[in-house]
Amino acid sequence: MTQRRQLMPFAALSASYFAHIGFFNPYLPLWLQDMGLSLLTISVLTAVQATTRLFAPYAWGAISDRTGERVKLLRIGAGVAFATSCLLFWDWGPLGLGLVLLLMFTHTSAMMPMSEAAMAHLVSQNGSFDSKRYGRIRLWGSMGFLVTVFVAGAWFEAFGMKHFPGWTVFSLGAVLLSVWWMPDIKEAAQSAREHVSVMPVLKQKPVQWFFAATFFHVLSHIGIYVFFSLYLDSLGYSKTMIGVLWALSVAVEVLWFFNQSRWLPRVSLTGWLVACSAVMLLRMGMTANWADVLWVLLLAQTLHAITFATHHTVSIALISHHFPGRLRGRGQALYTVAAYGFPGVIGALLGGLLSERWGLQSVFVASMVTSTVATAAAYKVWRLQHPRPKVPG
Repeated sequence: MTQRRQLMPFAALSASYFAHIGFFNPYLPLWLQDMGLSLLTISVLTAVQATTRLFAPYAWGAISDRTGERVKLLRIGAGVAFATSCLLFWDWGPLGLGLVLLLMFTHTSAMMPMSEAAMAHLVSQNGSFDSKRYGRIRLWGSMGFLVTVFVAGAWFEAFGMKHFPGWTVFSLGAVLLSVWWMPDIKEAAQSAREHVSVMPVLKQKPVQWFFAATFFHVLSHIGIYVFFSLYLDSLGYSKTMIGVLWALSVAVEVLWFFNQSRWLPRVSLTGWLVACSAVMLLRMGMTANWADVLWVLLLAQTLHAITFATHHTVSIALISHHFPGRLRGRGQALYTVAAYGFPGVIGALLGGLLSERWGLQSVFVASMVTSTVATAAAYKVWRLQHPRPKVPG
């Protein structure tokens, strides 16, 4: 019971943070479109979030590793993000809006890596990653996402996109309350003499290939994160149906997180990494070629359980393995930078250029290519763990 009470604040943060993401990421492009902005401008503004992931997570992670004040830093980030979100009620123009989003995302993009690092000791058992315990916390994030993506879709269908800023302020207010509920855990401050470098870990071949695999895997997902709602809107789907399709993907994600401890041990972590990227290739192919066929699109969305939920848990477990102890904060941050920072910027900007010239479908065709590369890189990680036996001779 004591352990459950310790986990509850982290579950609340996961629920509130992903409830915010659940409406913000799917409907931000539609809000920007409602403002009359071009596809290219929309892609640039949506890339701001990924741009902050190039520097903010590592900076916050390094500070939290050095000071041990992960919870206090979470509270500062949530407070500034909430205050900044109030500025969305004013019309700043594309450049001004970009600066507002930059300030807001700089303080939210590191929240999950720092939270993962702060709760690392709670989701470990006998020194190893406990997928069951982690899944039971992370599923609350999926449930938060599920609720807001569905309810917001129906709301915006009925009342239009003008309430988007209000949703942002309300959801970040919930995030702020949840971080103040967290226990003020302080780890021992790290002196300069105790500083542990990440470079020896980054020089390891399995780590390098892992980061390459996650880079191309998430790059493939950017088509979903940034352009999926616009793509469905262009095909004539209502905002309510767009919300349903997003909600379906998160519903299967919740089921996976709840039951993953049964399935993950049956295959090695690196084996799952290969499977996730191969399934991503299938999902992108279905989305690119048959998005106008509802049952095919519904089936493609159920694959989110593998392409996101499984991939995320496997990645967190591998990061926990390669970056233990004093490397935790920076390890989580490097994962965010490599898997969501660079892919987010590149995917959003290139996706905007592709969609301007060849239409939104071309984004998902390009994602098929990057999924293939991700599968090859993941196979290399698996092969390094399972080398071919030497033939005597």
